[in-house]
Amino acid sequence: MTEPMPRKPIGPAGWVAIAVLGGFLLWAIWYAVHAWLALSGVGISPAGWVFMALGIVVTFAVGAGLMALVFYSSREGKDF
Repeated sequence: MTEPMPRKPIGPAGWVAIAVLGGFLLWAIWYAVHAWLALSGVGISPAGWVFMALGIVVTFAVGAGLMALVFYSSREGKDF
């Protein structure tokens, strides 16, 4: 078994990347809230709610399946 590499502290470029990604996250939240409030008078049919729920479940399942494959391949030593 190999020794784990020591962790290095985050440099200036890492902090800039974190700040930019945080800005994107705040903008996405702001946009989602304003879009949701703009649709306050719009109704969604029961079929719309069903398909929205199915989309959420399928998206979650695909993400979980891909993460399981990454974990499995890492444990089996098949990563490069």
